[in-house]
Amino acid sequence: MSTDDNNVSVCANCGKKGLSENMNTCNKCKTVIYCNAACKKKHKHKHNKQCEEHQRLAAERAVKLHDEELFKQPLPQYGDCPICFLRIPSHVSGYKYMVCCGKRICSGCIHAPLYDNQGNKVDNRKCAFCRVPYGNTYAENIKRYNKRVDVDDPVAIYSLGDYHRDGSYGYPQDYTKALEMWHRAGELGYADSYNNIGYAYNNGEGVVVDKKKAKHYYEQAAMGGDVAARHNLAIDEEDAGNVDRALKHYMIAVRCGNSESLKCIQDLYSEGQASKEEYRKALQSYQEYLGEIKSRQRDEAAAAREDYRYY
Repeated sequence: MSTDDNNVSVCANCGKKGLSENMNTCNKCKTVIYCNAACKKKHKHKHNKQCEEHQRLAAERAVKLHDEELFKQPLPQYGDCPICFLRIPSHVSGYKYMVCCGKRICSGCIHAPLYDNQGNKVDNRKCAFCRVPYGNTYAENIKRYNKRVDVDDPVAIYSLGDYHRDGSYGYPQDYTKALEMWHRAGELGYADSYNNIGYAYNNGEGVVVDKKKAKHYYEQAAMGGDVAARHNLAIDEEDAGNVDRALKHYMIAVRCGNSESLKCIQDLYSEGQASKEEYRKALQSYQEYLGEIKSRQRDEAAAAREDYRYY
């Protein structure tokens, strides 16, 4: 088969030329062209081995491209705090989603003292970004969440999915609705939603257990920057005996701030399954992450709140 600049192809059986859009392509390998179905049938016995080879090469190429995308270092999961402009910690206690304005703000900025233009300390029970007072009741906050949902805020949609899963904040427990919300949030670009969907399929929460689908959604979440999903993939690969792939996932998760993945690499090193250099790189990556999220305000917030940690 060959194709020239005028989009003319040659039949692999009889050599007849014709426009590509008018010719018949092999349904399996999609690489060999025939002028009609009859020529395709006549050439089948000659093409079989070639077709299998084309399919094998295409499958290998697809796996390679997928792995390149899967093991690419993602952007920071939550970006930078809109107030201090430092990287937002990946740990849930290191930030808070503000339903009033849809911003994610680091705990340092949330708990920092607020002063007026004369230097007097004032009440800071307001959003650190938009200065709207915090909601006083669950009902008020749920009303705000629904307003954010109406403007397609993926974090608000994801959160309501969690409430439906747990049956909390006045919502009845409804796994089907939770999955619907998470799919919607994922399609809007919120990777954490795919991790929840993966967990549901992995554990049979509201759906039939399907490990293949669980892996697919974990991968979608990990490629979008979700650290928990990356750690889950690493554990699955380690359990399957694929230590090299597990280490790749653990390394990325550590660079994104996952201390559990660092401990797993330490364990692999202790067992002789990871090299000293790999463990050293993991420690260095984790220290780099801590340096990127460190600030005086965050340290003060951590000291004031015993339950606060951002790593």
